Amino acid sequence: MTRLKEKKLSSKNVFKGSLLDIFVDEVQIHNGKRKVREYTKHPGAAAVIPILPNGKIGLIRHYRYPTNQIHIEVPAGKIDPGEEVEATAQRELQEEIGYTSQKLTFLTKINPCIGYSDESIWLYLGEELEKVDHMKTDESIEFYPVSVDKAIELVWTGKITDVKTIISILWLEKLH
Repeated sequence: MTRLKEKKLSSKNVFKGSLLDIFVDEVQIHNGKRKVREYTKHPGAAAVIPILPNGKIGLIRHYRYPTNQIHIEVPAGKIDPGEEVEATAQRELQEEIGYTSQKLTFLTKINPCIGYSDESIWLYLGEELEKVDHMKTDESIEFYPVSVDKAIELVWTGKITDVKTIISILWLEKLH
């Protein structure tokens, strides 16, 4: 065992939810001591920073129950069982802002909560968007198109706090 790697001794699924499972594992660390690790297993997600035909970014304002706040975000959502990551990205674009992308470019994969979750989010740039009529209506969201400069300002002034959105916008700033 390398010095940094921990050896799993036991694992118990203490909660099985519709989105997340919570585990409590016992591990052995480099010096032989035992520690407890609590974490969530997540199915993964895809997020898209969509460039609208007018050049603005298609963000959303989304009420998030855990923080009891409305957050500004890129369209994103969890990967359904058996679904390819790019298909998730396209589905979320359609459901959340009513567009599909003819040019979807992979940017990076992030792990936003490494201290307590195995979640991975694949980030994409969506270009050559086409309007469709099939938006999802069972989420508390609203379409929020902004200029690239405004999105960057919202990041640097702390008005955007969602990590996937911050990283997506900063990737876009680098690409421009």
